[in-house]
Amino acid sequence: MIEAEPAGAASLFGARIDVARDFADALGGRGEELGLIGPLEAERLWTRHILNCVLLAPLLRPGLVGDIGSGAGLPGLVLAIARPDVEFVLVEPMERRVDWLRSEASRLGLDNVRVERSRAEDAPLVRQLDQVTARAVAALSKLIPLTAPLARVGGELVFMKGARIGDEVSAAAKQIRTARLKDQEVLLLGEGIVPESTRVFRATVG
Repeated sequence: MIEAEPAGAASLFGARIDVARDFADALGGRGEELGLIGPLEAERLWTRHILNCVLLAPLLRPGLVGDIGSGAGLPGLVLAIARPDVEFVLVEPMERRVDWLRSEASRLGLDNVRVERSRAEDAPLVRQLDQVTARAVAALSKLIPLTAPLARVGGELVFMKGARIGDEVSAAAKQIRTARLKDQEVLLLGEGIVPESTRVFRATVG
């Protein structure tokens, strides 16, 4: 059973809520079968996944945003739904997930999305990214070396992380210095809006 749409969803997606509903129905209906989500995730699809991701949307700027390890489209497709003014390239190495991402982008009419089957370090980008997003891909100590080279100088890394984000930042001190990241901060988004706040690591590529 797919989780009922929470009361706050419409305000977060605004005029794009119908597209978000369509995506939620598709992911909740086929996600487990396709190996995109676990067997219990449909019951918390909105609160744990879709709303968790859309909270990132206000941090994005018009330009080219790369979502690394897009998987089921969390956050890539969710953000593309919420921000039609932003251009997205979704980078995912697994063929099954790439097929899903391309199919959903086409079905939902997301003409601001391009999907590349690739690992992050081999991504065929037409230009360096203005921002890079990722969710549940790897610890910061591994994620930063993979993604910082993809961003332009002055671009941003904007990663969704778990409750141990403080420990990850400490463990990645060397990688943060090597990548010349600056203005790094940890943000807590959605308090009082969603049951589970979104933790974000954000830094500028120097």
